[in-house]
Amino acid sequence: MKVLIVHNSYQQPGGEDVVFEQERQMLENEGHQVVVYRRSNWEIDAQSLFSRLTLAPKVIWSPEARREMAELLRKHRPDLVHVHNTFAMMSPSIFAACQDSGVPVVQTLHNYRLFCPAATFFRHGHICEECVHENLWRSVVHGCYRDSRPATGAIALMLATHRHLKTWTQPSHYYIALTDFSRRKFVEGGLPEDKIFVKPNFVHPDPGLGSGDREYALFVGRLSPEKRVSTLLTAWQRLRERIPLLIIGGGPERPNLEADAKRRDITGLYFQGPLPRKHTIAAIQNARFLVFSSEWYENFPVTIAEAFACGTPVIASRLGAMQEIIEDGRTGLLFRPGDSEALADKVSWAWNHSGPLREMAEEARREYQLKYTRATNYPQLMRIYQSVTSSQPVTASSPQ
Repeated sequence: MKVLIVHNSYQQPGGEDVVFEQERQMLENEGHQVVVYRRSNWEIDAQSLFSRLTLAPKVIWSPEARREMAELLRKHRPDLVHVHNTFAMMSPSIFAACQDSGVPVVQTLHNYRLFCPAATFFRHGHICEECVHENLWRSVVHGCYRDSRPATGAIALMLATHRHLKTWTQPSHYYIALTDFSRRKFVEGGLPEDKIFVKPNFVHPDPGLGSGDREYALFVGRLSPEKRVSTLLTAWQRLRERIPLLIIGGGPERPNLEADAKRRDITGLYFQGPLPRKHTIAAIQNARFLVFSSEWYENFPVTIAEAFACGTPVIASRLGAMQEIIEDGRTGLLFRPGDSEALADKVSWAWNHSGPLREMAEEARREYQLKYTRATNYPQLMRIYQSVTSSQPVTASSPQ
C-alpha cells in the first residue's frame, strides 16, 4: 500500500510528533511505500513581518499548501492520505486537494481543535465546552488561544469556514480517535459516528523494566495550566512524610511553579526541565510511580503508555482518557480532579504499600504488552486502512 502521511509539527515538540514518526517508521518497516508531506510552525519565525501579518488568512485557507498537496497526489498517486495535523502552516485546504483527486483521507484526532480553538476544552482552570454547546465565537470573547482574541478569531473563523464547506464530513474523510472517551466527544461535536475508528497510540521500541531502586515519584509533561502541576505542589505540601518528586518538562508555568514551591518551602521537589527522550524513559523506569495531575480531557497521554511499558503504575485524575486507560487499583490509582488532598492520600498510600504497588507494576506492564506495543497496533491500523480504501461500508467497530 502507498500512503501519503501529512503532519504540521509545532514549535514545542510533543506527543503528536512522536506518534507521527513512529507510525511512519512502522509502515516503512512493514514494507509499505510512504510519502511524507511535512511543514513546521518554525517557518513562522523565518517569515518577514508582512508575511506574518498575512498569516491569519492562510490558517483558514492556504493556496500554497493546497498546490503542494495536489502536486504530491498527482506525482505519487497514493492509495490513502493519513493526516496528523494541519495547524497552522497547511490549513484544511489540503483536504480539498484530496477530494479533487478522489483519494480517501484518514485523520488522527490528536486533540480537540476541530471544536475548540484552544484544542483542549480547558479555559481559566476549568473544563469548558461552550464552543460545542453554544457557538465558536465564545472562544473569541474569552481569547482562548494564547490569550489573544485576534489569534483565537482566526482559528474560530477557520473552523466556521470549513464547517460551512463541509470539509469535515466529506464521504471519503474518516477519523481515528485515540480512546472511546474522545470518540464520544467528537460525535457530540458533530462528526459522523460511523466515520470514527478507535486506535490508541503505541510505544516503540519497548523500553523494558527498570532495574533501579525506585526511590522517587515522577511527573513528566509540559508545565502549562491544563496539566495542573499546581495541584501536585499543593498535594506535596500536604504530605506528612518527605517523598522525593522529580519533575521533568518545560513550559510557561515553570518559573512560577519553582518560585511558588520555594516560597511555600515545599521539600523534596526537583525541577529537571525538559530532557532527551532516552533520559526521560530512564527516569520513568526508575520511578516508583508516575503522577499525572492533568485537568483537561487529554486524548491519549503517551507518557502513561510509556509508564506502563516500564512497569511503573500511574496516579492520575479521574477524567477523560485517563480514567479509561488506567484501571483504578490494578494499573494505578485515580483521584478526583483538582483535589490536592485526595492526591496526597493516594501518593502516601502508594509510597507506603510496596506489595500492592508491585502488583500494580506487573499489571501495568501486562497492559502495555496487551494493548500498546507496535505489534498489536499495526494490525489495527491496517484494518482501518483496508476498510477506508475498500468499497465496503465502514463502521467504527471494524478495527477492534
